[in-house]
Amino acid sequence: MWFVRGERDSDKSNSALQDRSPTYENVRKKTARVKFENNEQMSGRHLCARKDYDLYKDLLDSVLDETAEVKVDGSHEEAKHPPEHKDALPLKFRFEDEITTSVEKSEFDLNVERLFDEMELCLTYGDMDFNGYHEAEKMYRGANRRSAGADQSSVLDSLDMEPGEDFAGSCNPSKGTIWDIKPGIRETMYEHQREGLEFLWKNLAGTTNLAQVKTAESRNLEGCIISHAPGTGKTRLTIVFIETYLKLFPDSRPLIIAPASMLLTWEEEFRKWDVQFPFHNLNNLEISGKENKMVLLRLPEGRSLNNKAVRTVKIYSWNKEQSILGMSYDLFKSLAWKKSENEPLTRILLEKPGLVVLDEGHIPRSQKSNIWNALLKLKTKKRIILSGTPFQNNFKELFNILRIVRPAVAGVLAKERKFTEMITYDLKAAMAPFVHVHKGAILQQSLPGLRDCVVLLRPPELQKNLIQRIERLKSTFKFDHRVALISVHPYLFTQCHVTEEEKSGVDQSALEASRLIPSEGVKTRFVMELVRLSAVRNEKVLIFSQYLGPLDLIQDHVKGFFGWAEGKQILKMEGKMGQKDRQNLINAFNDPKSEAKVLLASTKCCSEGINLVGASRVVLLDVVWNPSVERQAICRAYRLGQKKIVYTYHLMTSGTTEGDKYCRQAEKERLSELVFTSSSNEQCKNTNADTCIDDGVLEDMVADVNLKGIFEKIIYQPKEKNLVETFSIAS
Repeated sequence: MWFVRGERDSDKSNSALQDRSPTYENVRKKTARVKFENNEQMSGRHLCARKDYDLYKDLLDSVLDETAEVKVDGSHEEAKHPPEHKDALPLKFRFEDEITTSVEKSEFDLNVERLFDEMELCLTYGDMDFNGYHEAEKMYRGANRRSAGADQSSVLDSLDMEPGEDFAGSCNPSKGTIWDIKPGIRETMYEHQREGLEFLWKNLAGTTNLAQVKTAESRNLEGCIISHAPGTGKTRLTIVFIETYLKLFPDSRPLIIAPASMLLTWEEEFRKWDVQFPFHNLNNLEISGKENKMVLLRLPEGRSLNNKAVRTVKIYSWNKEQSILGMSYDLFKSLAWKKSENEPLTRILLEKPGLVVLDEGHIPRSQKSNIWNALLKLKTKKRIILSGTPFQNNFKELFNILRIVRPAVAGVLAKERKFTEMITYDLKAAMAPFVHVHKGAILQQSLPGLRDCVVLLRPPELQKNLIQRIERLKSTFKFDHRVALISVHPYLFTQCHVTEEEKSGVDQSALEASRLIPSEGVKTRFVMELVRLSAVRNEKVLIFSQYLGPLDLIQDHVKGFFGWAEGKQILKMEGKMGQKDRQNLINAFNDPKSEAKVLLASTKCCSEGINLVGASRVVLLDVVWNPSVERQAICRAYRLGQKKIVYTYHLMTSGTTEGDKYCRQAEKERLSELVFTSSSNEQCKNTNADTCIDDGVLEDMVADVNLKGIFEKIIYQPKEKNLVETFSIAS
C-alpha cells in the first residue's frame, strides 16, 4: 500500500495517486499539497530548497564514487575502494534545507519519507514521457524494497539512466569494419579524411576490424597526431571518429580541449552533422537543455546558477550519458593545474576521460607553460593532437608535443640521443607510425586557387626617417615591436614605449598631424587602395596584425575615407571579444548578403581554427618569427568552403629588418616540410608556383601613376627560393 506522509485516510491516499501519468500541473498541485500538510511534522523540511553547494558536491562525488570505474582505455574494472574524504557529504541527491534542530523520527517515518521522495520522482518521470507508468511502478517496487530493508541507497541512484537510453543504443557488431558502424558515412568524406579515420582507429583501438577490436584493446595503446593542413576538415574527421568510437565504447567519455574561440565552432559542427550525442561546452555558462534530464528537473526553480553549478551539472551529465565534453585550454589549466588532486572536479578531469582530443595541439608546447604541465598530469592514454602546423619554432617544442601525445616514444628518443641532434630522417621514421600527414592537396583540387606574394614597399620621407632612427636603437623585443608599428605608419611611433632621449629630435607635431593621412604610411596607403579596388569587385578583405594599434588606425582611415560604419561595413575581431559575439561576427562576415567589406583581426585571436571564407583578399601587415602563425592566418580564408581565388599580401617596408626576419621564417618552414612529409601517396607540390601572378587588383595598383612609386619589389611564391640575397639587394 502507498502511504502519504501526514495522511492515514485511504481515500486521501488514493486521491493523491489516482493519476498514474499526471500532467505537470497535477504533479505540482499534489506536491505542493503534501509539502504543505507535511510542514508541521517535518519541522520546516522542504523538498526542493537545499543549499546549492551540497547538491553540486554530491553530484561531483557521485561521478567519482561508482561501483565500476571506467579505465582510460574505455574498458571496465571493479572499482577500488574510493578514498575517503573526511569532509565528504553522504552521496545523496538532495535539495532540502536542513536545520540543525529537527524532530526525531521513527523508523516508519523515515521509510515513508524515502518512499515519498521516490514517488515524487516517479510522478515527474511520468510527466516527462519516460514511459511514465511502467517506470513509476518499477521505481516504486524498488523503493518499497529499500524501505522494507536496511539498504538506504541514494536517491541519486534513481537518476542514473542506462547507457544509451536516450540514444539508439551502443553498437556491438561482431563482424565487418568500422565503416559498418555508421553506414553511408564513407561517401560523405574526402579521401584524406577516410585515411585519417582508419589511421585513428588503428592507433587508438588497434584495428579497423570490428571482430578484433576487443582483443586489440588489451594492448597498451597510446595517442597519435593528425597533421592535416589548416582548412582541410580535421574537425569533421574527428567528429566522425568520436561518434563511431562512442557507439562501440559507450563509456569512453571523450573530452575535447580547444582554444576558447573554437568551442562554439565545435558546437556548431556537432549540430551541423546531426551527431546523436550531446556536446557539453564547459565554457558556456548557460544550461543548454541537453544535460541529464532528471538533474534539470531537480534544479531550483527561478534561481540563477553560479559558474561552478552549471559546470557541475554538465560534467555530471557527461559522466552519466553518452556525450562529449568540451573546454578551453585556459579553463583546463585553471581547474587542473596546481589544484589539490583530491578536489572532485580536478580528479574527474584528470581521471575520467577515456579519450582526449587536443585541438590546435601545438599550443601547449613550452615546458614553462602551465597548460603543458597540466596536460602531463592526465591519466588518459588515448590522446589525439590535431594540428596543421605541429612544428612551430624548433625541435625542442616538437619534442614537448610528443611528450603529451606519445610519452613512451618521447622517452625512448630522449634516451637514444638528444632529440635536437637527431637527423631529420631518423626523426621522421620514429614519428611515422603515429603521425598522419596531409599537406593540403585537397585544397588545390577543390578550391579555385591561392595566389601568394611578398610586396616590398618604399616608405615616404617622414616614415623613412623614423625607421632609420629606430634602426640605431636595436634591442630584441622592443625593437621588433617598434619596427612592426612604424613600418605601418609613422603616427604609431607615439604608441611605442620610448625614453625621453629617444623621443628627442622627433617632430611630435608632425606625427600627430599625420594620424588620419594614410599616404604618410606606405602600408596604410597600400591597404586603402586595396580595400577600394576590392570593394568595386565585391570582394572582402581580411587584414591581420599582431598588434591592435595598426588595426585601430586603419579602422579610422577606412571610416574617414569611405564613410563606412563599424559593425556594418567594418568588422574587428580581438581577444577581449566574447565567444558569442565572435561567432556572430564570423557569421556576418561570411554572409554574402551582409554589408561587411573589411575584417580587421588580431593574429593571436584569429589565426587558428576560425572559418572566414567570406574573404578573398588577405593582408599580413607585419612579419612574425613563427611561420605557422602566418600559415594559419592565410588558411582562415583559404579552406574548404571558399568559392573564390584567395590573394595574400605579405607587406614589408624596405629599410627595415622585416626581410631578414621573413627569410628566417622560411628556413623554419623548410625544416617542418622535411620532418612532416605526407603519410599517404599524396603529391602536394604547390601548383601555384607561377613566375607571374594573375591579380587584377595588384596590376591596377602597379599601373596607377600615383601609386607605382611605392613598389620596390613584388615577389611571387617567395618561399620556393633563397630570399636572403633578394632582400639584401632590395634593402
